[in-house]
Amino acid sequence: MQMNGPTHTGGELIRQGRVEVICGSMFSGKTEELIRRLRRAQLARQRVEIFKPALDVRYSHDDVVSHEGNSIPSTPIDSPDSILLMAQDTDVVGIDEAQFFGPNVVDVCNQLAAQGIRVIVAGLDLDFKGVPFGPMPQLMAIADEVTKVHAICVRCGALAYVSHRIVDDERQVMLGEKMEYEPLCRCCYQQEMHT
Repeated sequence: MQMNGPTHTGGELIRQGRVEVICGSMFSGKTEELIRRLRRAQLARQRVEIFKPALDVRYSHDDVVSHEGNSIPSTPIDSPDSILLMAQDTDVVGIDEAQFFGPNVVDVCNQLAAQGIRVIVAGLDLDFKGVPFGPMPQLMAIADEVTKVHAICVRCGALAYVSHRIVDDERQVMLGEKMEYEPLCRCCYQQEMHT
């Protein structure tokens, strides 16, 4: 029977790396779940490093902050390649808002996992048009585990499917909050698109 977790060979501990992806719409609790998992790793006395895109300064320049106001210190970066340099001697790497990184974040996550590091990634799976966002589809494909979390549709109370943009702006990347976005279920989103 094969067990998950560290294995021992000749008295030496060999860590088994993995990639965990937390995805969903805005206001679904992705960052909250990321922070929860990282804090548990810290309580277990594991060495944890957290990264976020430098462009995300909505709540804090340095910290990863959830919509609920919980936060954890992080390192803002412009490129996922920086993670490889800064994640040496680390047990767990957290990456928030992964949709804002380029496709090389997938290779970075694979390399970290191959080094025995647990990688926990959070990001939007769909953009405001309901299109798969950035590297998230590839990250979900290579992940050992994918957790999809859901906000509640503000129109009908069903599980939300997409972050609907309520301001007139066609850029794919537009940082925002409740004044710019609302979570909608598939049905309410389709009705909105046809009005």
